[in-house]
Amino acid sequence: MDFSQISILFVVASAFALIARYFKQPLIVGYLFAGIFLNLTGIIKEPATLKSFSQIGVALLLFLLGLEVKLSEFSAIGKHALYVGVGQIFITSFIGILFCLVLGFSLSSSFFIAIALTFSSTIVLVKLLSEKKDLSSLYGRMAVGIMLIQDFFAIAALIFLTSQAGKMTTLQYFLLPLKFVILIFVVFYLSKKIIPFLFEKVAQNSSELLFVISISWALGFSALVAYPLGLSLEVGGFLAGLALSNLPENMQIGSRARPLKDFFLILFFLNLGMVFAFDRGVLGEIAFPALILSVFVLIGSPIIIMSLMGILGYKKRTSFLTGISIAQISEFSLILVAIAQGMGKLSDTVVSLVLLVGIITMTTSTYAIMHAEKLFKAISSFLNIFERKNVKERALLKKSLLSKHIILIGCHRTGSAIARFLIKKSVEFVIVDFDPKVYAKMSADGVAVVLGDVSDPEILEAANAENSKMIISTISNLEDDMYILEYIRKLEDKPATIFTATSKSDAMNLYQKGATFVLLPEMLAGEYIRNLLRGNQFNKQNLIKSGKFYYERVIVSKQSI
Repeated sequence: MDFSQISILFVVASAFALIARYFKQPLIVGYLFAGIFLNLTGIIKEPATLKSFSQIGVALLLFLLGLEVKLSEFSAIGKHALYVGVGQIFITSFIGILFCLVLGFSLSSSFFIAIALTFSSTIVLVKLLSEKKDLSSLYGRMAVGIMLIQDFFAIAALIFLTSQAGKMTTLQYFLLPLKFVILIFVVFYLSKKIIPFLFEKVAQNSSELLFVISISWALGFSALVAYPLGLSLEVGGFLAGLALSNLPENMQIGSRARPLKDFFLILFFLNLGMVFAFDRGVLGEIAFPALILSVFVLIGSPIIIMSLMGILGYKKRTSFLTGISIAQISEFSLILVAIAQGMGKLSDTVVSLVLLVGIITMTTSTYAIMHAEKLFKAISSFLNIFERKNVKERALLKKSLLSKHIILIGCHRTGSAIARFLIKKSVEFVIVDFDPKVYAKMSADGVAVVLGDVSDPEILEAANAENSKMIISTISNLEDDMYILEYIRKLEDKPATIFTATSKSDAMNLYQKGATFVLLPEMLAGEYIRNLLRGNQFNKQNLIKSGKFYYERVIVSKQSI
């Protein structure tokens, strides 16, 4: 593959990526269509070279995953996300296998397809929820927690499946887990005793050298594990990252390696698109199964999530929004089937099927996530079956006890300082927050708390907003804040409102909607620094004294809530 061929690859990839961005679709979809286009036109003369390059992308992806693995993340997920995530994986896999068997696929193919249907796209979820500013919402946190569980299972699946390439004897099957366990111990020893010393001595004070050595380690270790030891590049990449995960420089390594990984992963998705069998016979064979499996992912997966969350006591809105957020298959799914094809376990037809399901579910779920609230309102009455009568996610507060009070929405950072002030002044107030930890902490301190998402219509009602004298929102989420103002607009006796905004345009929107007062933290920070400089007259010693004073305030603030 010469320079002109590589240039064509990236020109075509860029063009289709721009089209995908225009239609607000994940870039992965654009790269897959670019690969299909290249396959149809026959421009690329040496696809085998492209496949070799794409393997580097997968190895680097697993390297970065190993680099970022933290067992402590399991404790941060929360037990409910853990229960739902594990339950979803096993239920989806089981039902997926049954569907595939009914559709006429072999048991082996059914197993691979079902596993591919199980995992959801972290790229799609995080991107869209970030755009909606919903990552910190209750359903956003639950969805991200489920994704984290899926990522761990996906890594395990890739390690297990890619370690079985070729025909293996009974003895080799027995030795396989033994090899892996020995490798884990070797990696653990290297990460504790040798690698920190080498990186400190060799790569000290040179970020470029740190990057080069890290990539050399990742690819060299992957090759060692794949060829002499007989495992796979993916296993080697993951273990190479795991060995560096305890280094102080691990975040720097990750940030430098990520663009290189993205570069080679683009080649992977182009190569995968070129595998797509785009002839009438194959399309006719896979069209119906692809439609059935896509419907299963788009509708069945949310139903499974809603059922599990309903059992755990979540309200139907939270369950629905969580379920709709993971209604697509993952980039891991595509990697999985591509590796299985390379091992000779899947045909091109099955890979084309999963690829088509990926395109359908990623494109459809993008619009579903962006318009999830409208979808929920349209079908809300049909979702009562997924909500228990005595839900745990409820407003844990007696509404009749509240009157002429202040409602504080959000009790992190800014909200915690306001809560301390209101407690000190003995002001009657209620906190609205979706974090169970905030509920437990503030309830123990005798503060009234409504546990839930403020965008849920029942939450403001439970906080008795119609009888409140003031609502203070510190969440800086325009959509939620606009909903609060819309709710207040219908009240006869409207409370005063204070909001925080992240931009001038958001502040203007809130004022136009009827907000009493809107704070822009960046503007306030600029004004405060100006006054600080004026008061201290640019004197270094005075600034040091002021800095120590505010340092003590930060420490007190961190310890109190």
